[in-house]
Amino acid sequence: MRIVDFRLTRFQFARDRIIGDSQVRIGHCHMMAIELIADDGTVGLGFGSSLFHALPPLAELERVFREEAWPRLKDQPPAGLVYRVSRPRGGNRRGASLPFDEGIGQACWDLAAKEVGLPLYRLLGGTDPRVRVYASGLDYHMSDADYVAFFKEAARQGYRGFKIKVGHPDVDWDVKRLHLLKEATGGIGPVMVDANEAWSPKEALRRLDIYRREGFDILWVEDPILRDDFAGLAEVRAGAPWTQVNSGEYLDLRGKRMLLDARGADMLNVHGAIGDVMRAGWLAAEHGIPVTLGNTVLELGVHLAAALPEVPWLEYSFHNQAHLVERPYEIRDSHITAPDRPGHGLALSEAARREHAVPDVLRPEDLPPAPRSSPIRLGG
Repeated sequence: MRIVDFRLTRFQFARDRIIGDSQVRIGHCHMMAIELIADDGTVGLGFGSSLFHALPPLAELERVFREEAWPRLKDQPPAGLVYRVSRPRGGNRRGASLPFDEGIGQACWDLAAKEVGLPLYRLLGGTDPRVRVYASGLDYHMSDADYVAFFKEAARQGYRGFKIKVGHPDVDWDVKRLHLLKEATGGIGPVMVDANEAWSPKEALRRLDIYRREGFDILWVEDPILRDDFAGLAEVRAGAPWTQVNSGEYLDLRGKRMLLDARGADMLNVHGAIGDVMRAGWLAAEHGIPVTLGNTVLELGVHLAAALPEVPWLEYSFHNQAHLVERPYEIRDSHITAPDRPGHGLALSEAARREHAVPDVLRPEDLPPAPRSSPIRLGG
């Protein structure tokens, strides 16, 4: 199998709610589908995205892709690309000008697994396709009423783990949200909190102590302080033994290794490039700590979670993106299941390509209403 062609499709649409945390606020989705086409007609799919700003027009995306990415892909075997280790040096130490790399990796892994007729999680060494999933609200900017309605619906659908955003300047706001979560869910399942680096080590310990004295048993605190304050993260671990520190998602592989060597995390949070996530999982296994899978596009991380040892949870944040693919992954009974189809099991929806592709940049006020992705229900 050799890669002989490519196809890009640009998307720009409103989210169905404002998402964000103590640091960011996001109301729109900017994505592109990257399809790599093999000489036998097999298609590998990946996605690139821009978190805050619109991607360039499709013609510019294609121009840059052809100049920067295509020379290293053309006529190459996908399996040879996914396992290749490079060592960038000097002026060559840079990524692509546009966010192609992660999507290219997804598409290549998709092709490599299809070539041998295996689901991606099996190619990566996994045996059990089911992974426990928790409901994550990305809820910092929700009103209290919307927040309660959101988590009440998540509990009704069957979720049994919940992560909320904290890190407000007023600790009473955080505490109120914890009480509202308990009201919305009936107190079922573990609770996780994510501060997105809002605190200093001492403030993190102060807040965690307040939560505990208010009666909340927090399973983990995610990114409580600066990502590379490894000594501070170790201090939080030691000072709050009643909860776990979950960190690492913002760090590259070298940073993750330094975090683990400093004993700065009880759990290693990962997402991003498939090869890098697998390597991070191996690092975590060497240190004897579990891995958690953060948000991945269309929950592609289920394959990684199913393949790595000791992955207790995968994050699900109810993004309105399911309309982009033909058959989203199934979530049922608080578990997500990697499909038993060759590759990662996702294909770009022809309806999305026809009805939702946006080749030119639109102003936010000119975007159509948020697409109504079919909700992925849990059990009925």
